[in-house]
Amino acid sequence: MTSSQIRQSFLDFFKSKDHTLVPSASLLPGSPNLLFTNAGMNQFVPIFLGQRAPDLCRWPGVVPRQ
Repeated sequence: MTSSQIRQSFLDFFKSKDHTLVPSASLLPGSPNLLFTNAGMNQFVPIFLGQRAPDLCRWPGVVPRQ
C-alpha cells in the first residue's frame, strides 16, 4: 500500500464517520506561535483564538458532512 493510499484510507474512514474533511494548511498560518503544530491544527489557530469564525464554504477542497 502506498502512502497516498494510506492517507486516502484514513480520510475515507473519518468521512464515513460524518466528519468534515478540511484541506491541509501551511505550517506557518501567520501565527506568532506554533502551539498547535504537533497536533496538526495550525489552520484552526485563528478560529480557536476567536479571531474569525469558520467559513467552510470558502475553503477550497472542503467536503462538508452530510
